[in-house]
Amino acid sequence: MPKTVPVTPSAPATLAPYSPASEASGLVFLSGQVGLVPVSGDRAPDDVSAQAHQVMSNIGAILGDLGLSYDDIVKTSIFLADISDFSAVNEVYASYFEGDYPARTTVQAGALPGGFLVEIEVVAAR
Repeated sequence: MPKTVPVTPSAPATLAPYSPASEASGLVFLSGQVGLVPVSGDRAPDDVSAQAHQVMSNIGAILGDLGLSYDDIVKTSIFLADISDFSAVNEVYASYFEGDYPARTTVQAGALPGGFLVEIEVVAAR
């Protein structure tokens, strides 16, 4: 099945040359989301919890554009500017799921584009 790039009107404007989502063989890959408010393009506050909430909200909106939800996520990758923010991000992240959590990786990236504190990418299944 060839790759397709679905329309995602709820996604914030991209910061580089990439698509917010692509799809192949029943899997939907969302590019890493940072704390950008889609409507205004403003940054979420420089607080890791606020940015994590914005990131998860962006992910939910993009999934919604594609007829999917958090329940369809099978894998997440979380990138932190500072691993000491793990607990705060973990608390926010957990609040978006009911029941079984997706597989997950969390790493300290050291620095993220635009000085953001957290970035999360997901893979969802149809």
